Amino acid sequence: MLRWLAPALLILLALLLTLPVLSLGASWFEFDAAARDVLSQMAQTVLPEYALTTLVLCVSVAIGVAVVGMATASAVTLFDFPGRRFFEWALLLPLAMPAYVVAYAYTDFLQFSGPLQVGLRETFGLSGRLLPEVRSTPGAVWVFTFSLYPYVYLLARTALAERAAQLMEAARLLGAPLARRIREVALPLARPAVAAGVALALMETLADFGVASYFGIQTFTAGVYKAWLAMDNRMAAAQLATMLLALVALLLWLEHRAQRRLRFATLRGQRAGSAEAQPTRLQGGRAVCAVLVCVLPIAFGFVLPVLFMLRPLIGGWDDLPWTSFLQWSRSSVWLASLAAALTTAIALALAFALRARPGRLTRGVVQLVSLGYAVPGAVIVVGLLLPVGWVQSLWPEASVGYWVTATALGIVWAYLVRFTAVALQSLQSGYARIPASLDDSARMLGTTGLGLAARVHWPLLKRSTAAAALLVFVDVMKELPATLVLRPFNSDTLAVVTYQLARDERLGEAALPALTLVLVGLVPVILLSRTLRAR
Repeated sequence: MLRWLAPALLILLALLLTLPVLSLGASWFEFDAAARDVLSQMAQTVLPEYALTTLVLCVSVAIGVAVVGMATASAVTLFDFPGRRFFEWALLLPLAMPAYVVAYAYTDFLQFSGPLQVGLRETFGLSGRLLPEVRSTPGAVWVFTFSLYPYVYLLARTALAERAAQLMEAARLLGAPLARRIREVALPLARPAVAAGVALALMETLADFGVASYFGIQTFTAGVYKAWLAMDNRMAAAQLATMLLALVALLLWLEHRAQRRLRFATLRGQRAGSAEAQPTRLQGGRAVCAVLVCVLPIAFGFVLPVLFMLRPLIGGWDDLPWTSFLQWSRSSVWLASLAAALTTAIALALAFALRARPGRLTRGVVQLVSLGYAVPGAVIVVGLLLPVGWVQSLWPEASVGYWVTATALGIVWAYLVRFTAVALQSLQSGYARIPASLDDSARMLGTTGLGLAARVHWPLLKRSTAAAALLVFVDVMKELPATLVLRPFNSDTLAVVTYQLARDERLGEAALPALTLVLVGLVPVILLSRTLRAR
């Protein structure tokens, strides 16, 4: 019985964490004449707009994050200029800013009734709109570009730091000028890293709901929520969610392919930091250009949004709802702590199972769980609610709908589906640093099974476990799409309240929870920057 218990638990866990995707696939078995009519109506009305808007948004964001991320990574890796050490970690600061908070900040300051346009009209006696509309597709591209470029920056910087200095020095000794060294050495070397970073940024773009909804952009994610909540059509929502999932699967395949090429390119040659391969020293106008290349993304992605949110916060300090804020914070911390504890426990069990018995079943379950982070929140919501509807239609007296939609069960389940992969990746990195010889020695001394995990692995995994729990905690605090639909009654979180207040044009009140989310997001960014600077 014990021999079959572990595989049964693994299969049960895989089913639990892949239910959204499985239920979306099963929804196509309901494809009858009514479903065909729904799909036909969508194809004639909203589907072309969803597809075109999503395509334009993704292409524009891909170009933006690739240019900004590659430019900043090249600047801090290949060149030496004043402030370079500061910019190495400061360029990660936009990771602490949720994209929807950046959107609220720019809208409040740059809209028609914002302080900038009002000040310009009063100062110069002008009238009408003076700046382009912020709530538009170009505005969303701006927000996503400067919020998500750190994905490309981080991977491209790692790729360039491995071998770029040596190869650039070799090209210089062969007589290649600086422009040619960058064009023919640095850029091809970083191309897989840039592709992987762009894929990650696009997955975040497709999963976004806050920016698209607030700006009124008709993307697939916004369409899923509109079909389910506004049109009350679960089949339309399922079909849109399936299309969105197909796009994410394509991006995930591209990211994995780029990561394989990236590992192949960067594991060769380990002489980084040799004396004859140092970054090129810049002076004068070139140094000023390098500083600007690094300053502008930090300003647009972090500094200006924070300042824009501080202005209404300070102006309405006396009217801030402190009592409600404490309640929102308590709900957010409670849900985030519960989700972090459960996801970390599941990830520990999976990582140990993969270490102890790396069979085909265990590897398959780990791979399935690792895909969870790529599944957008909108897809998870539809994938969880579809089975609830089926059960309620077959068994009207059942209380499944209550437990999933009116208690913490549904939202925690969604968090497990989405964020177990985050904890698992951190713990797998920790296990990779534990030599297998320690396991063999412990077994020779009579310690096996859970004793091995408790006495040998756990003392060496404490840091990785703490990092995994922290990352999940911060991600849950910022999660909006799934929380918006599945949160329990009377338990609004900081992310949900920020979205609701901003949607009601109460940006002064939204500034307090928004800046709190930024402060929480700074914690993993600080830890990441310290890790990058460590020898």
